[in-house]
Amino acid sequence: MKILVADSINEKGIEILKKEVDVVVDPTITPENLLKTINEYDGIVIRSRTKVTKEVIEVADNLKIIARAGVGVDNVDVNAATDKGIMVVNSPESTSITVAEHTMGLMLSLARKLSIADKSVKEGKWEKKKFMGMELKNKTLGIIGMGRIGSQVVSRCKAFKMDTIVYDPYLPDEAANQMGVDLTDLETVLKNADFISIHVPLTTETKHLISTEEFKIMKDSSFIINCARGGIIDEKALYHALKDDVIGGCALDVYEEEPPKKDSKLFELDNIILTPHIAASTKEAQRDAAIIVAEEIISLSKNETPQNILNMPRVDNYKDYTPYLDLCKKLGSFISQAVNGKLNEIEIIYGGEVAELPNHELLTRSIIQGAVNPYLKGEVTTINSPIVAKERGITITEGVRNDAKGYDSLIKVSAINGNERFSAEGTNLHGPRILKVNNYWVDVKPEGHMFIAKYEDVPGSIGKIGTLLGENKVNIGVMQVGRELDSGKAIMVLTLDHEVPEEVMEQLKSLENIYNVVKLTL
Repeated sequence: MKILVADSINEKGIEILKKEVDVVVDPTITPENLLKTINEYDGIVIRSRTKVTKEVIEVADNLKIIARAGVGVDNVDVNAATDKGIMVVNSPESTSITVAEHTMGLMLSLARKLSIADKSVKEGKWEKKKFMGMELKNKTLGIIGMGRIGSQVVSRCKAFKMDTIVYDPYLPDEAANQMGVDLTDLETVLKNADFISIHVPLTTETKHLISTEEFKIMKDSSFIINCARGGIIDEKALYHALKDDVIGGCALDVYEEEPPKKDSKLFELDNIILTPHIAASTKEAQRDAAIIVAEEIISLSKNETPQNILNMPRVDNYKDYTPYLDLCKKLGSFISQAVNGKLNEIEIIYGGEVAELPNHELLTRSIIQGAVNPYLKGEVTTINSPIVAKERGITITEGVRNDAKGYDSLIKVSAINGNERFSAEGTNLHGPRILKVNNYWVDVKPEGHMFIAKYEDVPGSIGKIGTLLGENKVNIGVMQVGRELDSGKAIMVLTLDHEVPEEVMEQLKSLENIYNVVKLTL
């Protein structure tokens, strides 16, 4: 393979590449020259400077991999790369420790007022009483988003003997127990934490996640730190919360607009620390990023699969997969909502004709996308779904079998959380159909508002559910019932014209012989 290193990266990465592939290092290559020469290369390594645009990709006839020595890929047209079958990889793990350490630095600076104390001394003052600080020991850390960076922050705060509470609606209880943290809701974190650290992506759901009402819930002595993405904290609300001493202080490394406007009101405050989006900027992180992408390229050169692929794999006969893509998303969403997003593992079994396809990665990515999207709307795609699953601690197990139980193809997807398992099996029969839920045979089209009830198979159980829904003007479109004759258990799967209100759900849960109900939207 012939690789172009188009930006400055750490020498360690270049050394690793040179041992296995032909390397051309040109960190000042112009867009014009890149366009002229890209067809000579099998791979390209970039950081932030070089833009791999659609125009570049269209003429890159030999390109197999685009490697970003860093996390973001805003300078790569990932869709164009995917359309041409070019892998895009990055190095997400390279910054985990670096960002976590920057978070700790900001936390300590807030606790001991280091920033304003430094400024005071440099102004010739000696204001010891003004800068009375606080210890981290025995304080409560609140983490919003327990991914790879959040977990690194927690491990460091344990050394300071801090207690930790976590808000992460996608983290299973078992995983939280293994990490030694208490999983709770956002309000509890805001109400009880002395230090709050944000580690979630910016999505439609997390935009202004922390605003006026959230600041009111927080302690007037609490500190909040954001090294994740600008826009998660409402900066207008933050200004008033700091100015009026609603909270104790804040530290930001990211902003709604970067760089912030020169007349930003945040600059007027003493109880805020501001750094210029440098949480991931260390020599070690740059070294690790270079090493990771070099190893990814070498893996590809040896016909192995890179670990950090951001886009879909190339599929030679795409039309063979299209009948199953919607089914896979529906099955993933169905099982995930049935267990309220609490997933340790997703187990997938392909049966019949679909099992004979040469590569199931595209289908598996679609299942993961469906499973996680109900809780991260607008964020997860088939491009990044495996990475999101990895960050959420979800293990993916995949297998095949010849038997399709009388159908041409059958896909079984199971959600596993500790010892609990919920499964759904489906096929494509004039559109997606769910044929089996756990051990119960049904036949239902997964779409719109749905409802699942598990109950004792005794007279009156079905009637009670139907009557309660009817009394609350929730019309049933389709009803499917499956039962096990030996166990006395049964399951009901309904499609509804409207979503079941929460108060009705509570009434359904209290019905005699009904032991589990859940609503879904597909």
